[in-house]
Parts: sequence; structure tokens; C-alpha cells
Amino acid sequence: MFAEERYQTIIQILEDENSVKVSELTERFGVSESTIRRDLQDMEEKGMLIRAHGGAVRNPKAHMEPTFQEKEDSHQDDKVLIGKLAASMVHDGDNILIDSGTTTLELAKNITAKNITVLTNSIDVARAMSEKEQVEIILTGGTFRSNTRSMVGPICEQTLRQFKPDKVFLGMNGIALKDGLTTPNLVEATTKRAMLLSGKKTYVLADPSKFGNVLLSVVSPIKEISAIITTKTLGSEIIKAYRENGIKLILE
Repeated sequence: MFAEERYQTIIQILEDENSVKVSELTERFGVSESTIRRDLQDMEEKGMLIRAHGGAVRNPKAHMEPTFQEKEDSHQDDKVLIGKLAASMVHDGDNILIDSGTTTLELAKNITAKNITVLTNSIDVARAMSEKEQVEIILTGGTFRSNTRSMVGPICEQTLRQFKPDKVFLGMNGIALKDGLTTPNLVEATTKRAMLLSGKKTYVLADPSKFGNVLLSVVSPIKEISAIITTKTLGSEIIKAYRENGIKLILE
């Protein structure tokens, strides 16, 4: 098991039980106490937990994975603007992939292009697209995660390998120049990376609150995508920094 997989399990334990002992983790993972202590030290440095005598406790300020409803209620005005801008980039006859997420859902709601094919791992996106005419909808299948209302995992990734969409629109939890694109869950990150690699062009839809966040699981370096679609409320200094580093920003 990779360290990142252990981290994800430790986070889940802390979400469920609030604390965990080193001895419990060594038995669970079949590794040495020194390995677990290094894991906990690294996780504490990243703000993911707080080390305590003989183990660790949950960090109430850590970036735990928000629910779909929590994300839907946050920065809604920005998400609507981003969704409309991204929708204007979808043209008649396009084949597109839309990731699950609250901002990508706004994209789906605002698409007006005809004769398009939409591949998605989101039941919410599929429902929004089903209300439009001249749209073919393909659901990826996979393991359904109620927290993010997305289908992920090996079945989803196998489906993705069978398509090469013109444009991929991804949601993302964290965006940082050094650490790249990140999300709290390892399986979500793996599925998002498979989406990213499937497309001819890939766009990340993200409101300004996502910039500067670094979560547990890395999806990719930023330079692997075509552009980030966001709003001007991101701020001139951040916009300048990203552009100076060769990152394309499409602003509403």
C-alpha cells in the first residue's frame, strides 16, 4: 500500500472516530511503528491531523471532503458565471466530457449547443442534459459516491478509455502552482486523471476559493490542462502569477 492510500484511510478513521493509535495503524497496515510515525508527522505538517501521545486526533480545521450540498451552497454566483462561460465554449456537434461537481453542473444547465454527445460520471449532469434536445448522453458507470454524487473507480475508468472527447470539463477541489490539481479522495483523483488524459482539450472549472488549496490526492500538474475557467474576482496578483507561469486563465 502506498503512503497516500494509508493517508486516505487514516483520514477516514479520524472522520469516523476522531482519534487513532499508532498501534492500531501498524496492525491495520502491516508496517512498522516508525513508518506510521513518519506518516503522521507528514500529515500533521500538511495540516491533515494533529499528533497526540501514542497516535493522532482529527484536525477540525483540516480540508476534509465537503458534501455536494455544502459545495452547492458555496460561491454560487461565481459558479453560475463560470458555468455560462464554459457553456459558450461548447459548439454544435461537439463531443464533450463533463465531470461531476456543482460548477460543472452549472455548465450543463447552460449548454445550448445542438447535436452534441455528453459523456459524464454525474447523474445530476445527465439529468440536466436530458431536458435538452438533440443531446446524446453516455453515463460512465462505476462506483457511486454519495458524498460527491459521482461515479468513480475502475469501471468508470474502463469506460473513459473507450472515448476521446473534444473537450473535457473538470471540477477540482484544490489548485496551486507548486502542488497542482488536488482533491481529497484518492479514487476521485484517479478518475479525474483518467478524464484529463482522455480529452483533446481539458478545462478545469473552479471558483476563486479553490485557488491555493492543497488536498491529499494529486490529480496532475496544472500545465497538463488546457486552461482554468474562473472569474475576475480571483484577484489581479493571482491572475498575474498564474499567467507568468504559463497557465492559461479564461475569465468571466
